[in-house]
Amino acid sequence: MPDVAIIGGGPAGLSAALFTGKNGLETVVFDTDETWMHKAHLFNYPGIRSISGDEFMELTRGQVRDRGADVRVGEEVTDVEPREGGFRIETEDDEYDPNYVVLATGADRSIAEDIAVEFDDEDTVDVDLQMETSVDNLYATGAMVRAEEWQAVIAAGDGASAALNILSKEKGEHFHDFDVPDDVPGLESE
Repeated sequence: MPDVAIIGGGPAGLSAALFTGKNGLETVVFDTDETWMHKAHLFNYPGIRSISGDEFMELTRGQVRDRGADVRVGEEVTDVEPREGGFRIETEDDEYDPNYVVLATGADRSIAEDIAVEFDDEDTVDVDLQMETSVDNLYATGAMVRAEEWQAVIAAGDGASAALNILSKEKGEHFHDFDVPDDVPGLESE
């Protein structure tokens, strides 16, 4: 069973999966492939001169898989239920019992509503600085937590923030994910 389940496979969800998968947490991403990125063309994303949203998604999914996460395109989550010590997630195909859940479903707040997390005055999911909701170990990211601030790079940062908080909880201290050339596979010093 996964340590972390991420519901949504756009920039926020894939960013969270990149960090948790890379750092040894068993991670699964449930991706209905309905991200707004398919309508986008990025030329305002750091490190990218110009790329179609479809190409960005393909490259990012590959990067996330290369770092150890299981990306399940087309497997839709049908139910999320908080339980003692974690969650129960149902999909059309299976059931999962992760310790952490990251909601990365864009502006679709229906799962958050079903779980009865707190919302703020703007009708967005209320989160702290680490993207954690009022339900322990449940995180919300991207458009569901920001009124009309829907931008891929913001969403990716939200996903990274959630992931680093999860990693900090797991390690029992503030966790930082800084790579240097000696740490990067294929770039080791000769």
